[in-house]
Amino acid sequence: MHFQASLPHLPIPKLEKTCTRYLDAQQPILSPEEFKQTLNAVAEFQWNEGPQLQKKLKKNDAVNNHTSYISEPWFDMYLKDRKPLPINYNPFIIMVQEKAMGYNKPLVKATNLLISSARFMKSLRAGILEPEIYHINKKKSDTELFRFIAGHLPSRIATYGAYLFKAFPLDMSQFKHLFGTTRMPESGKDRICNDPHSRHVVVMRRGYFYSFNLLNENGHIRRPSDIASCVYSILNDSRKPNECPIGILTTTERNQWAENRQNLLNLGNEEVIKKIDTASFILAIDDDMEDEDHNALLREFLHSDGVNRWFDKSISLIVNGKGYAGLNFEHSWGDGVAVLRYFTDLKADIEFNPSFHPNDQTELSPSGPDVEKLEFNVDDVIRVTVNQAIAKYKDWAQSRLSIDHHISEVFGKKQCKTIGISPDAMMQIAFQLALYKREGRAVATYESCSTSAFKHGRTETIRSCTNQTKALCKAIVENRSCKTYDYEYKKLIIQCSEAHNALTKQAAMGQGFDRHLFALKKINEQNESGNLALIFKDPAYTKMNHNILSTSTLSSPHVLGGGFGPTVENGYGIGYMIQDNRLGSVVTSYNNHRDATEYIRYLKSAFEDIHQILQAK
Repeated sequence: MHFQASLPHLPIPKLEKTCTRYLDAQQPILSPEEFKQTLNAVAEFQWNEGPQLQKKLKKNDAVNNHTSYISEPWFDMYLKDRKPLPINYNPFIIMVQEKAMGYNKPLVKATNLLISSARFMKSLRAGILEPEIYHINKKKSDTELFRFIAGHLPSRIATYGAYLFKAFPLDMSQFKHLFGTTRMPESGKDRICNDPHSRHVVVMRRGYFYSFNLLNENGHIRRPSDIASCVYSILNDSRKPNECPIGILTTTERNQWAENRQNLLNLGNEEVIKKIDTASFILAIDDDMEDEDHNALLREFLHSDGVNRWFDKSISLIVNGKGYAGLNFEHSWGDGVAVLRYFTDLKADIEFNPSFHPNDQTELSPSGPDVEKLEFNVDDVIRVTVNQAIAKYKDWAQSRLSIDHHISEVFGKKQCKTIGISPDAMMQIAFQLALYKREGRAVATYESCSTSAFKHGRTETIRSCTNQTKALCKAIVENRSCKTYDYEYKKLIIQCSEAHNALTKQAAMGQGFDRHLFALKKINEQNESGNLALIFKDPAYTKMNHNILSTSTLSSPHVLGGGFGPTVENGYGIGYMIQDNRLGSVVTSYNNHRDATEYIRYLKSAFEDIHQILQAK
C-alpha cells in the first residue's frame, strides 16, 4: 500500500469532451434519423442541464476528495440490483493444471490453495504485499533499483517517483475485500460486510458446510499436515449429497434471498450464518464431473447446479474431482485488478512453492483434528423453498443458458505486435465481424477498462464498436470473395487498431464518457422536479447501455478460461484471453434469443478472415 496515499484523483472529464465522445460512439449503431435526434438531445444537454449537473458533480467530488466520484454510485448500482448473483454478476477464472499430475489430486491441490491463500492474506494484512504496478517496460522499471528508490520515497510522493520510471502504481483499496467479505442480502439494497481478522475458512462439499482455522491463535499459518488432514476428513465424509442444500438460496432474487435468510436466522442459525459470512473465503470441493467436455467445465465454474456454492462470498475457490481449480467471485466489492493479482500469485505459489506434496498423503489421519460441521436448522417451509430454488436454477442455468468456447492457435499476441496492431483491438474487431456476419449490423459493445491508476478508480467503458470497425466489417462481408482487396482490408484493420488504442488510452486515463454520464444522470435523478434531461430520455441512451456484446479480458498464461453471463437477455457475454501464441474466447447467451455455439462459428470464421488479411503484402 506504499503508493496509495499519493495516487492521483480520478478526473471528471470536460462536459464538451464527453458529449463529443458520446456522439462518436453512438453514430455506428444508430440510423441517420436516430443520430439526428440524438444530436439534438446532446446539444440541448450541453447548453442547458449539462453545465448545472457538471457543477454539482464537481462540488460533490471536491467535498469527497478522499475517494472517486464514481465509487459510491457504482457501489449503489451493484448493491441495489435485485437480480441473482450467479451468471448475472459473478465471473469465473480457471487455472491451468499443474504439470506434475500428482499435484492435481484434489486433496493436494486444495491443501496448497488454502496455504498459498493464507500466505497472500497474511502479507496483505501485514502491509508487506508488493504493490500492484503497471510497467510500460518491465526491463527498465520492474527492477531492484526501482524498488529501492520508490520504496525509500515518502508515500505522499512515491507515485510520482514511480512515474519517472514509466511505472504506474495501481489502486489497492479493493484488496482488503478479497478475504473475510460477504455481500449480505437485504431488502432493497445489499450490504458489504468484512471481518479483517478472520482466521477460518468454510469448505463446501456435496452441499454441506465445514469450517476450520487456517491461522492459529497467534496468526501463524497452521502446519500443512494439519490443514491437509482437515481437507482429508471432509473428502472422506461418506454422507450422500445434502437433501436440503442451503447454498442454493444464494442463487435467488436478492429480496427473496434476504427474506429466506431472515427465516433461517429466526430458526436459530445465527452462528452458522455468521461463520460463513466471516470466513476468509469459501473453498468448494466438487465431485468428479460426469461429462468431461470443456464446456461442462466452464459451466461448473460459472454456475454449477448451485447446491455446492455460496455466491455471496467475495471469493470462492473451487476444486473439482479432476483437480481443476479456479475462482468464482462476487463483483460488487471490486474488479479484475485485485482478483487477477490474487489469482496469479496463488497459481505461482502452488506451482513453484507447494507446501504439501503427493507423497505426504500417506501420513494423514482420516479424521480432521478440529473440523467443525456446520448444520442448519430447517423447517418444512425452508425445505420447500430450497426445492423450488433448485428447480428454478436448473431451468435458468442448465436449460436456458448457452455456453461455448473457441481457442485459436493460428496466431496470438506475438504476431499481432509484429504486424503493428494491438492484440486487444484485433480481438474486438473479431467480435464485431462475427456479429456483423450473423446480423449485418453494428451493436452497442462494452469492453471493460480499469481506472485503477487513480484512487478508488473502478472501471470505464471502451466503446469498441466504432465507425472504423463498422466500415471494415461491412467491406469484408460484402466483398470477402475477392481476395485482391486483402491489402486494403489490412490498412482498415490498422486504422481500427489506432482508433481502439486512442479509446483505450482515454478510458484508462479517466476520460471515457460512460461513467461521467452515469454520474450526471444519478445527480439528475435526485432533482426535486424529477425531470430527466432529454439526453437520458433519448432511446439512443438506452440503446447504448443495452450491450449486445459485453466483453472483458483477464489475460494471463495461468488462465485456462474465464467468463461471465450475458448482461442483457438478448446479448452475449464474452470473456477472452490473449496469449503469445493463441487466443481464446468463452461466449454465453440465452437460447431463446441467441445461440453461443452459433456465434462461435461466426467468430471462428472472423478469426480466419482476419488472419488471412494480416498476411497480405
